[in-house]
Amino acid sequence: MKKLFLVLAVFYAVTGNAQVKSANIQASGLTCSMCSNAIFKALKTLDFVDKVDADIKNSSFNIAFKMGGKIDFDKLKGKVEGAGFFVAKFTVIIHVEQLAVSNDTHVNVGTDVFHFLNVKDKVLTGEQTFRILDKGFVSAKEYKKNSSLTKMVCYKSGEENGKRIFHVTI
Repeated sequence: MKKLFLVLAVFYAVTGNAQVKSANIQASGLTCSMCSNAIFKALKTLDFVDKVDADIKNSSFNIAFKMGGKIDFDKLKGKVEGAGFFVAKFTVIIHVEQLAVSNDTHVNVGTDVFHFLNVKDKVLTGEQTFRILDKGFVSAKEYKKNSSLTKMVCYKSGEENGKRIFHVTI
């Protein structure tokens, strides 16, 4: 019984104390303010998005989320692509407590599974910025370059055992 309690406590510590605070998406292919406005409007249609601030100079969008909503990074990327553009860089700020990470391993972060690449072993606490490295979240050239960071099949498929895996770095 004590072992079960310990396992549940560790599971809660790793998965229960993570909250996605915000995201920043840098889009490529924007040429004018109308392009930026198309992405802005598309991102605002997602039910878990609270606020979007466009930075036209840097072709980026800072996104704040509603409390308690299930945030879907793939839907955010899909909205940018649906507006006719591509994601060049995608970062998220997540508040974590005592999150142990090590290179080329999967870690539960809230309800998501993150596969950490090119990181040193450490324990993270507080607000952390993670950069998503999956296909469509970075340029094709960078995606190919990052494939050398792991031998796990999930990097190419984006999933393992039917569960979405996000490949990230700090």
